[in-house]
Amino acid sequence: MKTLYALGLASVLAISISLLHAAQSSTAGFGPPQGQIISCSSNDMKRNYCAADVRGGVQLVKQRSDAPCIFNQTWGYANGRGVWVDRGCRGDFQIGGSGWGGWDKGYNIYCASDNGGRQVCPTDTRGGVRIVRQVSGSPCDFGRTWGYDHRGIWVDRGCRANFEIGGGGGWQPGGPGVQVVNCSSDDMRRRMCPVNTSGGVRLIRQRSDADCVFSRTWGYDRNGIWVDRGCRADFEVGRIR
Repeated sequence: MKTLYALGLASVLAISISLLHAAQSSTAGFGPPQGQIISCSSNDMKRNYCAADVRGGVQLVKQRSDAPCIFNQTWGYANGRGVWVDRGCRGDFQIGGSGWGGWDKGYNIYCASDNGGRQVCPTDTRGGVRIVRQVSGSPCDFGRTWGYDHRGIWVDRGCRANFEIGGGGGWQPGGPGVQVVNCSSDDMRRRMCPVNTSGGVRLIRQRSDADCVFSRTWGYDRNGIWVDRGCRADFEVGRIR
């Protein structure tokens, strides 16, 4: 009887050890689980890395510093090293859990609710949208004061921010009743590109270093699309769905 008890105890112990090793192997070398939020700070104004598994993408969810947190300038992430911050940026970052892809092929746009009311910035959102820098004192909370739909990004209640438009959405130019128009302010002055805008217009790719900001450096009326102050971009015109 004692022999059988000893054999049973040994078997349970062996199974427990195997499960422990499996759990340790599944998490070895990785940071927080996907979807978890971590804080990362450049307290000395120098670059600091915060270890995390960033293969699922990273999103800035709250800036905590007076110094701006700007994607690819004062914060970013690198496989094998985690999230990095620089020049005083301090923020909370969501690790993975969003299925992002192709952001490096995207572009940034600025959208602002300057009068406290809802503003829609027409752009192609099929590749996804994420906020990269809030510039307003009023909060930019997804689903409450900012969001996006088939028309573009919307902001409300004083939210002003820079948004990154993903490049992985499978956008295909043209299509029935739709055309793509390039319009450029090459001399930093306003230029009108005549086109039928009755079906709507949205920005699908910014090609200039100068910002293309809806109703400030680009817009449209019944005469066509206008661009100003160095904005150069491709616009989708037609039946915007």
